Amino acid sequence: MQLVSSAENSTLDWKAQYGYIEDIGDGRGYTAGIIGFCSGTGDMLDLVELYTRRKPDNVLAGYLPALREVDGGDSHDGLDPGFQEAWKTAARDPGFRRAQDDERDRVYFDPAVSRGRSDGLGTLGQFAYYDAMVMHGDGDDSASFGSIRQRALARAKPPARGGDEVAFLDAFLDERVRAMKQEEAHSDTSRVDDAQRVFLRNGNLNLDPPLDWQVYGDDFHID
Repeated sequence: MQLVSSAENSTLDWKAQYGYIEDIGDGRGYTAGIIGFCSGTGDMLDLVELYTRRKPDNVLAGYLPALREVDGGDSHDGLDPGFQEAWKTAARDPGFRRAQDDERDRVYFDPAVSRGRSDGLGTLGQFAYYDAMVMHGDGDDSASFGSIRQRALARAKPPARGGDEVAFLDAFLDERVRAMKQEEAHSDTSRVDDAQRVFLRNGNLNLDPPLDWQVYGDDFHID
C-alpha cells in the first residue's frame, strides 16, 4: 500500500487517503479513497452500495442515484456541489474506511495476488500485478490488466510454466508501459521505470527492504 500510495498520492501515508477526492481530468470523474475509486468506472458505486448496505443512513447514500447515472463517464451531474465534502465526512467513519479496505481487497488485491501466485510469481511480481490492476482494472479492453497479462504470457513463460521469473516480469512490465502510454493521464511511466523495474534489476524478487525508488521525480524509501 505504501508503494501504490507513492504513485497514486505522492506519499507513503496511505492511511491518510481514505478522505482523498478530486477529479484529476482523466475522464473517469471523481477519483477518491485509498485506491482511487472512480465515479466513472463503477468501483466507487460498488463501494458506496456496500457501505449503504452496512449503514443505510450514511452521508453518501443519497448520492447513489447520481452515482448510477454518471457511471461510465466523467460527469458530476447530481454529485456537485456536496459530494466531495460528504466523502470526506464519511471517511471519518471507521465503517467507511473498512468498506474501502474490503472493496480494495475484493476487486484489486486478492485477484491480483491470486493470479500472481498461480503464475508462480514472488512478492515483486504479485505487487506488479496489483499495481497494474489498480490502474487499469480487470476489464476486457486492450489496456486492462487481463490484456496486459495475456500479451506478456504470449511473449514469455511464467515460472509456473517453467519460465524465468525475471524474463517474464520484464515482458509484463513492457506490456504495462505500452498500456499506460495509450492514455495521456497515465503516460508518465515512472511508477514502472523508476520503481518496479529498479527492484527487478536489483534481483529483489521478494521486495525485501530497504527499498529505494522514485515516482514522478520524488524519492521514496522504506526501511
